[in-house]
Amino acid sequence: MEAMALVYGYTAIAVGIILAAAGLGSALGWGLICSKFLEGIARQPEMRPQLMGQMLFTGGLMEAFPMIVLGMAMWFVFANPFAAAVKASVGG
Repeated sequence: MEAMALVYGYTAIAVGIILAAAGLGSALGWGLICSKFLEGIARQPEMRPQLMGQMLFTGGLMEAFPMIVLGMAMWFVFANPFAAAVKASVGG
């Protein structure tokens, strides 16, 4: 039973680190996208509508990454494959 507690504890820590990294990556990505958007408007103000559409499209694609990571994290939490492997190796 102690091995199962370790597996669940380490999985919770790993999921927290994974979600933090995805959130940080998303925040950095939005910062880069918005800074380049503002640079483009500063250079060519007449391109604002086209740049806005491209910025939102790219931001939407970039936001898909944390959602995929969230789905994987939920899989690790609720259907822990490591716990199944430990149970199988212990024989329970």
